[in-house]
Amino acid sequence: MGALIIIVEIVYFVLCIGLISVVLLQKGKAAGLSGAIGGAAETYWGKNKARSMEGKLEKLTRIGAILFIVLSIVLSLLIKYQ
Repeated sequence: MGALIIIVEIVYFVLCIGLISVVLLQKGKAAGLSGAIGGAAETYWGKNKARSMEGKLEKLTRIGAILFIVLSIVLSLLIKYQ
């Protein structure tokens, strides 16, 4: 049981570092004045957002957050019932 906890902790640590990196790579949502001026270009980028780097980073953030929550629960249960 001790080896399983160590393996889950290592995966948890790597996931935490990866999730922090992905969140820091994303752009802010506040467009400001440039969002009001460039509204016409937003329609094209809005349609192809999933294919862009920003769309991929958002998808990785969602997946990472779900894995983070699941691993948190698994790790707490492993430590509690050790």
